[in-house]
Amino acid sequence: MVDTSDEWIRQRTGISERRIAEDDVATSDLCIHAARWAIKNAHIDPLDIEMILVATVTPDRFFPSTACYVQKGIGAKNAAAMDISAACAGFLYGLDLADGLIRSGRYNTILVVGGEIFNKIVDWNDRNTCVLFGDGAGAAVVQATDESKGILASYIGSDGDYADVDLLGIPAEAIDQKLDKIQMNGREVFKLGVRLMPEAAQRVLRQANVSVEDIDLLIPHQANLRIIEAVGDRLGMPREKVYINVDKYGNTSAATVIIALDEAIREGRAKPGDLLLLVTFGAGLTWGSTLLRL
Repeated sequence: MVDTSDEWIRQRTGISERRIAEDDVATSDLCIHAARWAIKNAHIDPLDIEMILVATVTPDRFFPSTACYVQKGIGAKNAAAMDISAACAGFLYGLDLADGLIRSGRYNTILVVGGEIFNKIVDWNDRNTCVLFGDGAGAAVVQATDESKGILASYIGSDGDYADVDLLGIPAEAIDQKLDKIQMNGREVFKLGVRLMPEAAQRVLRQANVSVEDIDLLIPHQANLRIIEAVGDRLGMPREKVYINVDKYGNTSAATVIIALDEAIREGRAKPGDLLLLVTFGAGLTWGSTLLRL
């Protein structure tokens, strides 16, 4: 469909394979699947969930929210539900919001989900974007605790001056001109990403009075390998402490960080007691960072 090759894609992006959802699969389907696993691993009843936050820019419909479909799918009848639109930073936006709501004392158990089906909004004739994105979802149960673990510091930010779609976004609904598909200025996105993610990471480290040397694992947004390596280098993180799975899934937008966190735990790369630094960056511009102890 485009003038490229497997070798070109691997060298330029670090991506070897991706997952593409079937035509009859909705974003909520992926989110429900991930949510069920999170609920099972957290050993809770869906009826214990008080709030569902779904981070996505590929919702099932404009409204009602994808979160409402997730609520129905998992049987969380006691939960409020809403979507978060913060592009690739969406999951960390959700964690920040969940953290604040729980610390306020009004909520005890919140489900945060990041899910995307990007193949529906990718122009498969645009080499700049069609080789990058994949479909996926991940979820986490966030609960109040008296233990010295969990979210230690969190920060989210945005800059609407960069909301111009020439940088990264979907211009309009003009289907005949393919303006309903992703457009991106990759060079500028790279420059901003490798500057803003380290800045966001350093901010939460200062909040928690923690140094980079204390971090056991950095889990950055899985945009492409070059951005991941550049962010790790700017933070002074050894390569063995930077988690990478972009080669298997591509950029799954709001789902990348939570998918990577889940895999890191399953693989034993992230263990109880470890200090983890999550950082991400997306269209908007939006960005965020979370420091947590497992």
